[in-house]
Amino acid sequence: MSNPLVQAFFVGRAVADVLSEKLEFAVTDALSELGKWDAELREQMREFTEEVLERANRASAAAGATSTSSVYSGTSSAPVDTQAAIDDLRAEIATLRAELHQYRNQSNANG
Repeated sequence: MSNPLVQAFFVGRAVADVLSEKLEFAVTDALSELGKWDAELREQMREFTEEVLERANRASAAAGATSTSSVYSGTSSAPVDTQAAIDDLRAEIATLRAELHQYRNQSNANG
């Protein structure tokens, strides 16, 4: 390697190779962490959904066991229409599903 131009070429090539490998490892690690985070988020959302449905089923069973037409609220003495409460919950679930669908579409578009 007596020619400095040839030596500079090989040094530059080695630098490019090392930087390329470092960048590859960094991107791979970042994507791995992103995948873990996404999986954890999905698992937490699944657990949350299961817990909500379980509580809703228990509340529904308890409401069905106490009365078929109305349920009394613990904070007031006025009866609450069960069907209206169910309709409200269904509307909230529909809203949440729409927002979740929108979030998934944004995540898929960005990822």
